[in-house]
Amino acid sequence: MRRTRRLVAAAAAVPLLLGWMAGSAMADDIFNSLDASIDATAETMALNVGRVNGTTALYVKPANGDGKNGCNLSGSTTLSLDVTSSDAAVATVLPGSVTFTNCDDSKTLTVTPIAAGTATISVRQVSNSTGGTFNLAPATFTVQVAPPANTAPQIVIEGVTGGASYAKGAVPAATCMVTDAEDGVTTFAATVSDVSGPHSADGIGEQTASCSYTDAGGLKVVASETYGIVDPSAPVITAVLSPAEPDGNEGWYTGDVSVTWQVDEPESPSSLELTGCEPQEITSDQAATDYTCAATSAGGKAELQTVSIKRDATGPVITLSDVSGTQGQNGWYTSDVTGTFTATDALSGPATTSQAATTSGEGEVVLTSPAFSDVAGNTTPLGAVTQTYNVDKTAPATPTFIGGPTGDYYYGTGPDAPTCTATDEVSGLASCDISGGGTSVGTHTYTATAKDNAGHTSTATLTYDVLAWNLKGFTSPVNMGGVWNTVKGGSTVPLKFEVFAATELTSTSVVKSFTQKTVGCPGSSATVDEIELVTTGGTSLRYDATAGQFVQNWQTPKKPGTCYVVTMTTQDGSAITANFQLK
Repeated sequence: MRRTRRLVAAAAAVPLLLGWMAGSAMADDIFNSLDASIDATAETMALNVGRVNGTTALYVKPANGDGKNGCNLSGSTTLSLDVTSSDAAVATVLPGSVTFTNCDDSKTLTVTPIAAGTATISVRQVSNSTGGTFNLAPATFTVQVAPPANTAPQIVIEGVTGGASYAKGAVPAATCMVTDAEDGVTTFAATVSDVSGPHSADGIGEQTASCSYTDAGGLKVVASETYGIVDPSAPVITAVLSPAEPDGNEGWYTGDVSVTWQVDEPESPSSLELTGCEPQEITSDQAATDYTCAATSAGGKAELQTVSIKRDATGPVITLSDVSGTQGQNGWYTSDVTGTFTATDALSGPATTSQAATTSGEGEVVLTSPAFSDVAGNTTPLGAVTQTYNVDKTAPATPTFIGGPTGDYYYGTGPDAPTCTATDEVSGLASCDISGGGTSVGTHTYTATAKDNAGHTSTATLTYDVLAWNLKGFTSPVNMGGVWNTVKGGSTVPLKFEVFAATELTSTSVVKSFTQKTVGCPGSSATVDEIELVTTGGTSLRYDATAGQFVQNWQTPKKPGTCYVVTMTTQDGSAITANFQLK
């Protein structure tokens, strides 16, 4: 059929083509807008069955023929045409007729695809009042209709997630979401299966949400998500006791007791399993005994509930236990003395397992035992138990220093170490000792420790400073303060300085050492100063009484280009340094 239709369409176009060729030099043209050319070739409009309609427009183009210039449609003249499809089973066209009244006029044609195949759309002149002629072949076009284009739809389930678990009563609504290129977007409720599983009777188990969709082109897609529905909470166990509270002290019952259990599981009652949980009747005396109830369900495991029941009415037996306290020296206690008394009971036990009695005061003191009662309320009298102890809880008085430093002093001039004394009114003073102190430069502390016969101690401290000597120098010709003194190697440089304590020191014994140390020479940015005065003679240390200063002649090494740091250190550890660069 398609092949026959194509032949018919081509044959129908031939007379139009011949008519256009014969009159093309004279007639105005009627043409479509499917392409930009105006010719006898039939343009093609491609469509799909069931998809968007095709459109084009018909126009008039003047050819300056028929013995006049300009458009044939002038004044009140008209041109009427029929518009037809060669195969309406393939495609139809509307409108079926058009009338042109001027050359600026245009007519829109709408082509509807019906079935796969080919049809030719052409026009035929019905009436013409212009006196001119028109070429109709350029208006012809071919419609090629292809089978429906169809893209498989996409389907997802929203609201629930496969493999997820939801609490009973809180399962989200499952929705089918379909996206189809041809049909657009569609949503609808998913089909939800019955709950399956061993606890399905309680609505606990697995459930599947399913979606199915067939598009207009016949393509079918399906989707499903399986999720769990769970019991969100474990059972709750409540113990019910009668009487509700113990009628004795410390949780003890003195009469009959009944125990029953209330177990709540509203979400999955058919899955409930109990362990223990039997009713109990306690009618005899007993030590603390546990009764338990455990429960599990689809919601999980309940917290184990335990109640302890104890029943008794017999008083305790009291005994005197050990005596404790902080033992000092020489038979003295340095704290109060405590005697511990214990109680035992074959049934409920004592209200207080043990009690302590404590002495008070100092010197010779007496320890006296207390009284006891049991849980049932009996008073158990105890015989009076006494014991005498020696107690000294007080440390000696703060020690007093005798002699020693009374302030700060310079190194080498300190006083003798002090002694100490103290008093104690209870056990008496055993000793007073001195520790600490020192003669080196810095802060020192003497500690006086007084000790009584019970072993208590008290302390006092005496803090003082040993002051360092004051050093002055090196003086001219040597510069300090980071200056590099330059001098010829092998020269003897006089190093001059002074040492002061409370007064100036003049003995050479105050100097501990002179040292020279090779160091790296400074860069070009360093401050330098040349030694203006060198000397000769010995290099031993001396004190120049006339000048009032020490002099140490230092013979520099014969090593031009080397640098040294010279350090003088006194007996107290003080030191001064100077930098030298040999040339």
